[in-house]
Amino acid sequence: MSSQPQVLPGHAPDAESRPQLSFAVPRRGKPPRHLADLTLAERIEVLGELGEPGYRAKQLSTHYFARLTRDPEQMTDIPAASRQQMSDLLLPDLLHEDRRLTADDGATVKTLWSLFDDVKVESVLMAYPGRATLCVSSQAGCGMACPFCATGQMGLTRNLSTAEVIEQVRHAAVMCAGGELAGGERRLTNVVFMGMGEPLANLKTVLGAVRRMVAPPPEGLGMSARHITVSTVGLVPAIRRLTTEGIPVTLALSLHAPDDELRSELVPINSRWSVAEALDAARAYFEATGRRVSIEYALIKDMNDHGWRADLLAAELNKRGNGWVHVNPIPLNPTPGSIWTASEKHVEDEFVARLRSAGIPTTVRDTRGSDIDGACGQLAAQE
Repeated sequence: MSSQPQVLPGHAPDAESRPQLSFAVPRRGKPPRHLADLTLAERIEVLGELGEPGYRAKQLSTHYFARLTRDPEQMTDIPAASRQQMSDLLLPDLLHEDRRLTADDGATVKTLWSLFDDVKVESVLMAYPGRATLCVSSQAGCGMACPFCATGQMGLTRNLSTAEVIEQVRHAAVMCAGGELAGGERRLTNVVFMGMGEPLANLKTVLGAVRRMVAPPPEGLGMSARHITVSTVGLVPAIRRLTTEGIPVTLALSLHAPDDELRSELVPINSRWSVAEALDAARAYFEATGRRVSIEYALIKDMNDHGWRADLLAAELNKRGNGWVHVNPIPLNPTPGSIWTASEKHVEDEFVARLRSAGIPTTVRDTRGSDIDGACGQLAAQE
């Protein structure tokens, strides 16, 4: 996998030495064409080339999106002579399960997938009272080079296709329906783009996947856009593009520091778009969509967990108005051999108390799967 520049702790880059990040994706073959990559009209056109009537595309799409199957043997409403050919054409096998690890008494399942070209990605399915959430990957690796992140240390291998994202979602929905999570049968209700990769660096795929998730069957999975979260480290032009799309997903900004000096160490992309620019774009997203923005803040011991930084974060958020934001401090899930580790509990408590006293709604993120290499990228890195 390609290496990416990293910034060492305690060494803020100056203007000349800032890492020059590249978003170019290494050249690889494209994944096979899949039904989930296409609109319903495009599916009808493709099957029409086989001489199939338009309603066959709706039948095939219903099996995939509503019945969650790509098995031709289960498509008994389609003539046997056609179903295998249609499936071969539009439902290729894109994901193979390599490993599956469970934690939290079966409430958390982490899956390592092999893609068509043997690239590895991960997804994590989590059961909560009344909901099930899938943390999905949008890239294999990541080009953002955040030094405390397992995926960021891998570098970027390639972007995922829309169908490769949707296949992660479909598999999770099948697991939920089959009672494979603690608590028995349930529906997959929430999807968060917080797995491997920077979602807004693969915006076309993410938008396509979101549209497939929210469109009703047979066009898509019929999920609620309000139950989908798209995270970003602060790619400001892409945030602005997302703002114009009119899809009311939740935007999560991975800030991790309220001051540019430290954030440029923790999140190298900050050398292109500053804290102020990222927060301004996030505020504009709230104004356009009415969706409250989440600020993600990984608490790292002796690095970004100081009380004065909590005060500065609150001040930066409050000067942009009230009621537009919610902060999620996240106890860092350290990677093996890393110098980065989670804040001590009393420090975390003080950080949270300062935010709340300034009127900032704050909820500490419930961490899952620390005993199964829960941080995204750890299993893939082992491979």
